[in-house]
Amino acid sequence: MSKSSSSDVEKKYKKWIVTLSIVIPLAVAALFGVNLRRLGFDVQPLTFLPPIYATINGLTAVLLLIALWAIKQKNIVLHKRLMKTAIFCSVLFLLLYIAYHMTSDSTKFGGEGGIQYVYYFILVTHIVLSIAVIPLVLITYVRALAERFDKHKKIARITFPIWLYVAITGVIVYCMISPYYT
Repeated sequence: MSKSSSSDVEKKYKKWIVTLSIVIPLAVAALFGVNLRRLGFDVQPLTFLPPIYATINGLTAVLLLIALWAIKQKNIVLHKRLMKTAIFCSVLFLLLYIAYHMTSDSTKFGGEGGIQYVYYFILVTHIVLSIAVIPLVLITYVRALAERFDKHKKIARITFPIWLYVAITGVIVYCMISPYYT
């Protein structure tokens, strides 16, 4: 791919990256406050979802680590497949997370003392970084699509640890709050 067509690819997706980076967090925040049962809809709470989406977060972390290994082994095809699967898992996580919160009451963390501060620190950093990682993942992916591998590698060094942190802390948050689910 020529350099001009590469930058055309990046320009083509720039509006999508900006739009999705704004719309996804706003939509999640808005939908988080919508409880279908409280609005009068006859839906069952999807209380079985938290362990499923926590597992998906864990799987995402594993996929990211294997994808890193694959690219270090110069196995580009495997790396590409693993990264697409990690993106799919993150989207699936998000959909299940929203479905849970739209049908179920929020669970409050019941721990006391120092563990409470640890939990909220992990939760807040997880939430903030999960918002920040959206444009990073999208930019990293588009740079790979555009075959701008020098720029892809540069931003992937930032994206990878943040995405991995978000995936791992998602599992930790679930493990810490799961005893308090009703």
